[in-house]
Amino acid sequence: MEVEAQEAPARLRGKPSWLISKTSARTHRLIAEAMTAVGAHAYHFAILAALEEFGPQSQVRIGQRCGIDQSDMHAMLAELAEQGHIRRAPDPEDRRRNLITLTETGRRRMVALDAAISDIQDDVFGVLSEEERRLLIGMITRVIG
Repeated sequence: MEVEAQEAPARLRGKPSWLISKTSARTHRLIAEAMTAVGAHAYHFAILAALEEFGPQSQVRIGQRCGIDQSDMHAMLAELAEQGHIRRAPDPEDRRRNLITLTETGRRRMVALDAAISDIQDDVFGVLSEEERRLLIGMITRVIG
């Protein structure tokens, strides 16, 4: 059962770590629901976004960039390849590994997933102005290093 923030003890409500945890739990739930509704996983978006921004990469490097465990990466890449969103090809510099490349279908999928996740950001953080959101992002980015 999720505790409403206003019902929690003041000592908890005054702890940023508790508030961040509650916000994280809510956004994870909403994102999981939204991704399930469109037959995706939140990791799909992260992987496709990394490929769009950084270009073809190894499975290991994508996992490092996105904070995804390698055992999960294998399953996610298999799903994305089956759906035609990525392509695997031998790395010309090291034939022992594959380079993962974003396909045009994957690019379109990433845009659709981004829209769904952006809607959730608006739902959760809609009480904040654009400037407050930028400040929040900046502060949290500083905290996590």
